[in-house]
Amino acid sequence: MEDTEGDIIARLKKASTKEFAFGQLVKLYQERLYWHIRKILLSHDDTDDVLQNTFMKAWRNIESFREESSLYTWLYRIATNEAITYLNSRKRRSLVSMNDTNDYLMENLVSDPYFNGDELQMKLQKAILQLPEKQRIVFNMKYFDNIKYEDMSQILNTSVGALKASFHHAAKKVEDYIKNKDL
Repeated sequence: MEDTEGDIIARLKKASTKEFAFGQLVKLYQERLYWHIRKILLSHDDTDDVLQNTFMKAWRNIESFREESSLYTWLYRIATNEAITYLNSRKRRSLVSMNDTNDYLMENLVSDPYFNGDELQMKLQKAILQLPEKQRIVFNMKYFDNIKYEDMSQILNTSVGALKASFHHAAKKVEDYIKNKDL
């Protein structure tokens, strides 16, 4: 029988079982969190670093997890914030504009040895990179991960209405880009 999220949380909060439970947590959520972060950063190496930071932050803060959301939603929020923090620190370190950040992300995408998509998939990724950061994150969460707006609202700390509007605008921009750019 598989452990429930409640079982894992109970073991995480108990000193004698915390390490074992944390291993379960990593095994359970590592891949999904990796791909969520990867869609934001587009670099395998950067994603690995941010994923590790995500789990370290979860380890340090599990006692303060109030169980007002699911464990996965909480981890998703940490991962999203860590990825955004990484991008922002990169912008500050290099004193680059958002366009330069998009260029950096595009360079990561184009030179990614792990990207095995066809031309149309590359065009979709390029279209997504043209979006403002918040729209890009909302689009990825809804389009690729099929996350419910209510869960996204908890993760991104914004209203469902704002998220629906962001997704609508993002989807329209992606559609326009794909229709109007040559492959």
